[in-house]
Amino acid sequence: MSTVALQDSGTALRRLYFVRFAFALVWAGLLFATASSLGLVSVALLVLYPVFDVAAAIVDLRASKETRAGAGLYGNVAISLLAAAGLAVAASSGIPGVLRVWGAWAIVAGLVQLGVGVVRRGMGGQWPMILSGGISVLAGTSFILQAGADGATLANLAGYALIGGIFFLVSAVRLRPGAASGR
Repeated sequence: MSTVALQDSGTALRRLYFVRFAFALVWAGLLFATASSLGLVSVALLVLYPVFDVAAAIVDLRASKETRAGAGLYGNVAISLLAAAGLAVAASSGIPGVLRVWGAWAIVAGLVQLGVGVVRRGMGGQWPMILSGGISVLAGTSFILQAGADGATLANLAGYALIGGIFFLVSAVRLRPGAASGR
């Protein structure tokens, strides 16, 4: 990989990570405000999140062709499209159904994020992404378990998104265009 390509990828990823942080912050606030029930706004927000993830993965693919993360990012696009459709359907069955679909998506997407972070660790700033991927797997499992509990709520999804956004912010700050070692 050339130094110029790595710098361009690093700059584009840094910008994308800042955008992902801002989106997560706003999205989490809106979902938290509507989390008590599955209304039109909360369902729209639930479907919007994986759709935004698809768009971010496509931007990432275009910006970082040189980072060998393509297979994981293509996988992320497919997984997130399935999640958006699954969430739209699950919303008709109630919050537990949504939590199960979200949990399954969080597990698989977390594994993909972890893998992409490992592939990119030479760029620097990827340890937060690796940690976030691992945490996503654990959080996804907890969402599936919460779906069977009394009083299941969407509020935990807002917290999950906010924490993920913070990891994107930390990664953006730590990402150094042209960095040769993982951080």
